[in-house]
Amino acid sequence: MNRINSFPPIVDKDSQILILGSVPGVKSLEMQQYYAHPQNQFWKILFHLFDEEFSLDYQERIDLLKENKIALWDVIESCERKGSLDTEIENEIDNNIPQLIKNHPNIKIIFCNGQKSYKNLLKILGKNFKIPIKVLPSTSPLHTVKFEEKLESWKVIKDYL
Repeated sequence: MNRINSFPPIVDKDSQILILGSVPGVKSLEMQQYYAHPQNQFWKILFHLFDEEFSLDYQERIDLLKENKIALWDVIESCERKGSLDTEIENEIDNNIPQLIKNHPNIKIIFCNGQKSYKNLLKILGKNFKIPIKVLPSTSPLHTVKFEEKLESWKVIKDYL
């Protein structure tokens, strides 16, 4: 089984919201881009949230995050996994989320993209962490909730901007 590594965080001094996934899937690793699978709804949801025209251009996607003070990272630094399923993840090593938050004191809330990132984050941070943590429905195509329902849940992000 191959060992895979997550990407560096997309974060800057203005970031106020941190969105955490689990670890990049096969397509994302191939493309070296967060949420690169065409059926993953992450980017579609964010462009909808901010009333921006959807773009496939990765730099425009990163710009959208930064313009809206959103940081993006994964809870898993590296792991072994067959395919893209979170259920296949083994021998994982955590990213240093506490250090990222310490280095970026403007981050005031964490949103987890799905249950796997949420469960891992609780293991990393513990239950008494000072920043609120909210779990959102996964944007993965394997999480078969309708787009409109996912979008409705993700709208909570705007309450923190």
